[in-house]
Amino acid sequence: MSGTETTETTNLTLVQAVRDALHDEMARDDRVVVLGEDVGVNDGVFRATEGLYDEYGAERVIDTPLAESAIAGTAVGMAAFGLRPVAEIQFMGFIYLAFDQIVSHAARLRTRSQSSFNVPLVVRAPYGGGVHAPEHHSESTEAMFAHMPGLKVVIPSTPYDTKGLLTASIRDPDPVIFLEPKSRYRASREAVPTDSYTVPLGEAAVRREGTDVTVFAWGGMVAPTLEAAENLAEEGIDCEVVDLRTISPMDVDTIVSSFEKTGRAAVVHEAPYTAGMAAEITATIQEESLLLQEAPIERITGWDTHYPLYASEDFYRPGVTRIEHGIRNAAGF
Repeated sequence: MSGTETTETTNLTLVQAVRDALHDEMARDDRVVVLGEDVGVNDGVFRATEGLYDEYGAERVIDTPLAESAIAGTAVGMAAFGLRPVAEIQFMGFIYLAFDQIVSHAARLRTRSQSSFNVPLVVRAPYGGGVHAPEHHSESTEAMFAHMPGLKVVIPSTPYDTKGLLTASIRDPDPVIFLEPKSRYRASREAVPTDSYTVPLGEAAVRREGTDVTVFAWGGMVAPTLEAAENLAEEGIDCEVVDLRTISPMDVDTIVSSFEKTGRAAVVHEAPYTAGMAAEITATIQEESLLLQEAPIERITGWDTHYPLYASEDFYRPGVTRIEHGIRNAAGF
């Protein structure tokens, strides 16, 4: 952590931590503006922007039409000309309409203009399942954005990290995709400093020390992975759990050092199996530490199909039982 001067804290949920970071940065920097569908008068679909409209007014908390491409395009223009926009896409499943603006403009403008322009833009979106939402509301397509040069992709798993990572993202000089696990929005509370602080982008966190298998996860998969690790400890399997926190850029040093400690690994994510981030992590480990590898790396993921309606959600999304099974495979090979 950096940038905080007091130890005073308050217990916040993850979504309250989002709101806290937005409030603090808007108070600190007049250039920070929030825009998106229902973020103003209605306080946001999940209340992530609650009270901001009343405090900062319609010029800095801007309700937009239902037009994701326009939200992203407007934010790119704002950022290029000196503002610090934080654009909200209500659900990740609707972000495809903004994809061209994000990839063709936000991610490229610095390179295209030879650094005459940069784009200090944050695109926030709730992602992932676990809340029995309709179609298009539970997407987990973070790998698409991680593949794009010029974008950072940040995914917090705790309230503390959410405030610090979002603050760091808003202060970053280049575009950041900030994906919030909505299954964790109100799942727990944590002591969060009342003062502003940052958590550095690109640094993973070791959530649990272990010696037998390293398990990599992020966002909504960290909590069930930690629960699985505690259950497996009773069977004598000691897991180390690494929360990536930022998947682009990835913290390769922490990934490799943890794997070299255990020699066995599993990766857990909600996204489909094929070409997901687990494949990239697996390839990275094999490039860096092949001779220390004791077992095939397990990929515990969603399936290669569209995210299902909620009746099948618990089958699609990795849960504690499936995570435990994958880890046992890695440990027992």
